[in-house]
Amino acid sequence: MTPRIRYISSFHLLLLAFAILPAYAAGPSREAQLAFSRYTAEVEARLDRQHGMLERFLAAADDPTASARLRRGELVIEDLVPSGSAETAGAMLHHWRGTAFIPGATAEQFERLLCDFRDYPHRFAPEVVRAEVLSQRADHSRVRLRMRQQHVLTVVLDATYDVTFGQLDTERRFSMSRSVSIVEIASAGAHAGHALSPQDEHGFLWRQNTYWSCEERDRGLLIQIETISLSRGIPRGLGWALRPYVESIPREALAFTLTRVRDALGR
Repeated sequence: MTPRIRYISSFHLLLLAFAILPAYAAGPSREAQLAFSRYTAEVEARLDRQHGMLERFLAAADDPTASARLRRGELVIEDLVPSGSAETAGAMLHHWRGTAFIPGATAEQFERLLCDFRDYPHRFAPEVVRAEVLSQRADHSRVRLRMRQQHVLTVVLDATYDVTFGQLDTERRFSMSRSVSIVEIASAGAHAGHALSPQDEHGFLWRQNTYWSCEERDRGLLIQIETISLSRGIPRGLGWALRPYVESIPREALAFTLTRVRDALGR
């Protein structure tokens, strides 16, 4: 009985916390936005250096322990947020990296899969409900996705992203996706509903950048994804109950996406 009582207690605390969140100032503070921009700029500078080097195109790809796990078909997932910097100015920063190995896959197949935005509702169901390509040219696209995430609560979001693609050579390619806008949808279902006003949004997701890299090696393809997101901070006094749940959401979303891409290319 004890685990059941603990679960119900945390569940009700979670509902209470998100019920009172709209009472706070709408949207991320200027300080939180600047902190997110500085952090992503540093990450992008590091990725830019990586993507210009044959020997270091992927992060930590030559670690023997990680390599052994990847060859066994495991995902290697890492929390990259520096200690003590997860919360700032009423917001939480999340930064995760995941790596997988797909025998027999190629970089060209990987890029083709990522570029097929209209297939996302099929490829990434049930988390992607709808995909709309707003503009597209050779190396740049603007895409709007309706996303649905269900944990203790069900959250529906309309997110618009700028997506760019590049390559060092035919065997090493990368992409960068930056959120332009993310709007929470008030909806009993995933396909209908209306956008909430900034004052009524709960702050489940304010910003999100996603960075993909892939490299052909060992008769297969190493793929790596990094996601950086910004969400509302945890109300004072509730961190003990809510932090593990809130921090698990971006990790689970990354693992889901990485698994779907790996499985698609593996077939």
